[in-house]
Amino acid sequence: MYRENEGADSEHRMMKTGRLFVLSGPSGVGKGTLRENALNDAPNLKYSISCTTRKPRDGETDGVEYRFISREKFREDISQGLFLEYAHVHEDYYGTLKADVVRELEAGHDVLLEIDVQGALQVREKMPDAVLIFVAPPSVEVLERRLRGRGTEAQESLNVRLENALKELALKDEYDYIIVNDDLHSACEELRKIIL
Repeated sequence: MYRENEGADSEHRMMKTGRLFVLSGPSGVGKGTLRENALNDAPNLKYSISCTTRKPRDGETDGVEYRFISREKFREDISQGLFLEYAHVHEDYYGTLKADVVRELEAGHDVLLEIDVQGALQVREKMPDAVLIFVAPPSVEVLERRLRGRGTEAQESLNVRLENALKELALKDEYDYIIVNDDLHSACEELRKIIL
């Protein structure tokens, strides 16, 4: 995407702005691993850190995996229109600050969001040029095994995530690309080709 920029001498120059890539899919499908590989393979690609009201998991650091904020702060930011997208997922709020994305795009960087399906469809409405990429599991059974294997969910939370996964899988055809993460190397290569 290009936009025209007029200089003081009335000379017209073309300034390249970045592209926005949105990576989403059910919880436990491997989005984080794919994102990390994509960032290693594409030096111009920047990751926009989402905000969430959920508590950090072991090993997570505020400002690295997420910005962990209170529900009150999140609701205040919603009322001020600060989010490009936000959603209420698994009993918590998640959202992407509009200013973070716009700043990087205007600097000429490509931006990668790793967000849920609700958020991805909001981005599509607001930024139709965004490239939406859905990461799917080989099967629901494989997804359930992966979620159980993480050991981070109580049974009730696991059930909610699986129920949400079925709803999200039903929307995969709304995306520009679908990557089935049955082999990590192949899935990473597929994502790299889409971005590059």
